[in-house]
Amino acid sequence: MKVLVLSDIHGNLAALEAVMDLAENCRDIAGCILLGDLIDYGMHSNEVISLIGQFPFPILCNIWGNHERAICLGDFGRFSSQRGRDSARNTGARLKEATWKYIRENMVREGFLRFDAAGKKCLAVHGSLEDCYWKSIDNTAELSLYREYDYVFSGHSHIPHFVEKFFVAEDERHRNQKKTVFINPGSVGQPRNHNPNAQFAVLDFESGAVTFQNAEYDIEREQAAFDGETDLFYRDRLEYGI
Repeated sequence: MKVLVLSDIHGNLAALEAVMDLAENCRDIAGCILLGDLIDYGMHSNEVISLIGQFPFPILCNIWGNHERAICLGDFGRFSSQRGRDSARNTGARLKEATWKYIRENMVREGFLRFDAAGKKCLAVHGSLEDCYWKSIDNTAELSLYREYDYVFSGHSHIPHFVEKFFVAEDERHRNQKKTVFINPGSVGQPRNHNPNAQFAVLDFESGAVTFQNAEYDIEREQAAFDGETDLFYRDRLEYGI
């Protein structure tokens, strides 16, 4: 059972289309995990939501990120800059009725979801259990909050990571260790690891293999959609992956 893991699409339609083109060439994709921030920054939030609604495989998990929460609740106080607040307000004004309906009815507004997949105990959280919306998982820190899970999927940082953490457990068969795998697929639409390509992950639950992939896309096409009503910082950063 292979699943596509996507996060932080941020209204970037060209990037999502490139990811889907690659995913169609991956064999046996059985589902998708969406980790929030589907909207905002980019100019195509409505189109991104529409495309997600046409995915050819089941969506196993679809949680709010901090941008869905801020825009739906009209609560912009925790953005770190005025340009971020202005962008979120502008995005909210542009959302179509069908997009509002999807966000409110098809996404988990708590920002996290516990679920089982292929016999594995999973947690999806946009940020971390310390703060589901605004604080990323620090994979160098003490992570005992997550020891009960087999897989922990998170986003928000826009930087991919893969970590296997081994906790002490009463399990002689596994040398008294319990393993938790942490996966952040990076950002589809606003990567910040100096790689401008659309980034995502594929997990094979049967083998445990995780592949991090990136898709080249037409950045100039996406940049051309910016109309000057939001800070062009969000346009310009796309070509640098920052």
